[in-house]
Amino acid sequence: MEDIKITIIENYIGKRIDKVLTLALEGHSRTQIQMLIQDGHVRINDKKVKASYKVEKDDDIIIHVPEPENTDILPENIDINVVYEDQDVIVVNKPSGMIVHPSSGIYTGTLVNALLYHCHDLSGINGVMRPGIVHRIDKETSGLLMVAKNDMAHQSLSEQLQEHSVIRRYYALVHGLIPHEYGRIEAPIGRDPHDRQKMTCTDKNARDAITNFKVIERFHDMTLVECRLETGRTHQIRVHMQYIGYPVYGDPQYGLKRDDTSHGQYLHAKILGFVHPRTQEKMYFDSELPDYFLNKLAELRKNME
Repeated sequence: MEDIKITIIENYIGKRIDKVLTLALEGHSRTQIQMLIQDGHVRINDKKVKASYKVEKDDDIIIHVPEPENTDILPENIDINVVYEDQDVIVVNKPSGMIVHPSSGIYTGTLVNALLYHCHDLSGINGVMRPGIVHRIDKETSGLLMVAKNDMAHQSLSEQLQEHSVIRRYYALVHGLIPHEYGRIEAPIGRDPHDRQKMTCTDKNARDAITNFKVIERFHDMTLVECRLETGRTHQIRVHMQYIGYPVYGDPQYGLKRDDTSHGQYLHAKILGFVHPRTQEKMYFDSELPDYFLNKLAELRKNME
């Protein structure tokens, strides 16, 4: 493990530690820095800190850069729907039921395993368990994901996410009839203290979360909505829609017990837009809803006749 000591200069005083280290450590993105802080590898005055810590004049900053981990995350010949690919970026339409990246106890069958088989040049910023993964969607959520093939692309896409300039629009089928055409949900999200597997709207140990939605179609007792994310919190749409009384259909965690959960929540990352890291071209992708989602909508429309 390599230790790096940072000398405080006047321009650093009062700035967030993650921004300071991004400036001070050449070749490390802000995403990498934030992960080092989160994992406890950054100590100030021999204490762990959060990324929001403001640097002071006499701070003693030590960064422990861990050695690269050995991994048994292997390529697997799993069929994936590649919507777009070039030397920097892959856009994938992920099916419901597929986990995005390995985690403790889960090392096979993920999108990362499939990507490692599909191509060998994924960025290493997020470490051995999440190569190339810039953002993720839940296992039972389908739809579009952007993946970085090199660190330059990863840093650019991560910065766009942090600046909220990435277009992310989801289609969700929710319970209940939403009477208004548009809505905006501003409610912080944190871990549910009663169930560590779930998130909830709370003001304790929570992060700001904003979801905008508009009504696409109404049925007898359900509504199809398009949700636009301004933030990217865990389970954000699912938690927010439940919070305002319109839970996503089929959601095994936040939905109604009577739902058919065989396909998971009826939530699809339909639209994705970003600026290409190399060419600066505006990229825009729109994916079709999965068959089970389309079949459910057809059934609801038939019931309206």
